[in-house]
Amino acid sequence: MAKTVTRTYSQYVIDTIALLAGLIRSHRLEQRLSAKSVAERVGISRSMLQRIEKADPRCEVGVVFEVAALLGITLFDSNELNVKRYVDETNNKLILLPKTAPKIIKRDFDDDF
Repeated sequence: MAKTVTRTYSQYVIDTIALLAGLIRSHRLEQRLSAKSVAERVGISRSMLQRIEKADPRCEVGVVFEVAALLGITLFDSNELNVKRYVDETNNKLILLPKTAPKIIKRDFDDDF
C-alpha cells in the first residue's frame, strides 16, 4: 500500500495556484471552450482539468502549464525568445554553481571562559 504524504503549502503558494486556476477557467470560458474539449486537446481527463480549475496543488505543474499555454495565458514572458534567453542565463549560472549544496558541519564550540 502506498504511503500518503500530507503536505502543507504557504499562503503565497495557495494564492498563486488560485490565481492561475482562475485565469485558466476564465480564459476557457471566454473562448467558449468546454472542459471536455480542452482536456482532449491537452491529453488529460476532464476531471484533471476540473482539479486544475479548482486550484488543486497536487496537479502536475507541466500539465497546468500546458493547459495555460493552450489557452493563451502568458506565464513568464509573452516573447518566446526572452523565455529561451532566461533559460540560457539560468543554465549558465548553474554551470558556475556547485552540483550540490555543501553539507553543514556542526561544530561544538567551547565558550567557557
